[in-house]
Amino acid sequence: MAGSSAAHPQLKQLKPLYQHVVNNFVAVLAAPLAVAAVVNAARVGPDELLARVQAVRAVHAFLAVFVAAAAATLYVMLRPRSVYLVDYACFRTRPNCRVPFATFLEHAKLVTFVEGASIDERSVRFMTRLLERSGLGEETCLPPAHHYIPPYRNMEASRAEVELVIFSAIDDLLAKTGISPAAIDILVVNCSLFAPIPSFTDMIIHRYGMRPDIRNVHLSGMGCSAGLVSVGLAKNFLQVAPKGAHALVVSTETITPNYYVGKERAMLLPNCLFRMGGAAVLLSTSRGRARFRLARVVRTLTGAQDSAYRCVFQEEDGEGHRGINLSKDLMTIAGDALKANITAIGPLVLPASEQLLFALSFIARRVLNRRVKPYLPDFRTAFEHFCIHAGGRAVIDELQRSLGLSDEDVEASRMALHRFGNTSSSSVWYELAYIEAKGRMRRGDRVWMIGFGSGFKCNSAAWECIAPARTAEGPWAESISRYPVHIPEVLKH
Repeated sequence: MAGSSAAHPQLKQLKPLYQHVVNNFVAVLAAPLAVAAVVNAARVGPDELLARVQAVRAVHAFLAVFVAAAAATLYVMLRPRSVYLVDYACFRTRPNCRVPFATFLEHAKLVTFVEGASIDERSVRFMTRLLERSGLGEETCLPPAHHYIPPYRNMEASRAEVELVIFSAIDDLLAKTGISPAAIDILVVNCSLFAPIPSFTDMIIHRYGMRPDIRNVHLSGMGCSAGLVSVGLAKNFLQVAPKGAHALVVSTETITPNYYVGKERAMLLPNCLFRMGGAAVLLSTSRGRARFRLARVVRTLTGAQDSAYRCVFQEEDGEGHRGINLSKDLMTIAGDALKANITAIGPLVLPASEQLLFALSFIARRVLNRRVKPYLPDFRTAFEHFCIHAGGRAVIDELQRSLGLSDEDVEASRMALHRFGNTSSSSVWYELAYIEAKGRMRRGDRVWMIGFGSGFKCNSAAWECIAPARTAEGPWAESISRYPVHIPEVLKH
């Protein structure tokens, strides 16, 4: 045992050398070959070398040049266009919408007296315990309609929240980029639980007077990972749009019509976690003024399995109150979806050294002994920053454990959950804004966004930084100096 424990640190010290050799295998192999070619040319002499060159027929030289040029031209014509993130903006929550724990719980207690509501004192005590362990702070926000007794859940209040959130985010984005609404060619919006007529895209087109030929899509019912689905959809649209086209992606979730007033515990959790939020993102196939390059979008869906399909399910309880039922198996299902997504994205982003170790581990488990511990790839060799959907403390804990990440790697996710709560599909953009507000982003840094959603889905997007933000402007402007904060296991209030 002593020998084994002594060998482990030595292997860790050798790992950087192993990674350098494997990841630069072509260069390591090419260097001695180049030296050998130079030595051989020196031995031959200039006269004999010139004679050999002249012996090559002109037709052979022409074919070599022509084939290489044709192959290069074909590659340039057929390869997918690169898609860039011009900039993004997150909805800045307002002080009058703030919901401290005491306010939230007092409000819940008063709802127990509302006619038609089934929520009771036992449910309030349950939500109190959830909040204490949720990882949320005292500055998260709920829409104005939820500050009334009883909460307004009608169409008018829901539309008011939509307009407040998405128009504010789009206004900030247009101001940052200086782009005219008429220059936007594609519009993709996602909101899962509220799909009115006219749609969100119609509301945006009407508000900003966009062109009548704009391609627009409103995605609904796709859960908290829909933001990355929208990015992937916009990327596909941009492949067939004129070069230099712009796509506006808007991600949000409308809280107003979805406050649950029943007493089913599995349906009370969304009341405690979900908060106001939204983000507007501008994509383009033009590199000019771009801040990030979209490297990959990988989507995995496990909805063919009954347990995965029903683990996040909108339904009515026994008394007719509508809400979102979260299965007790949610974390297990999320873990399985994550493994499927890792299997898909790993070969696309991991360096050769990590892929080789994973392959050797897989072979050893199959051939030698299945009890051999599988090798967990170190995704920190592929990414400098991680934006994990802030779905809740348990989600972040599970991903940190599964991916072997440090506390600093998941800091942005924990702080976004603490400051803004679960803002659904827009949470990854609040996390990216946190990293930039802290001044940690550098040119060339790689970012991994991971989102989870109903269905059940796990989606990933990989970005490469071109130009970091110059200032801390954005949703963190007034609070970044206070973060990071310590988040206790159980918050006493």
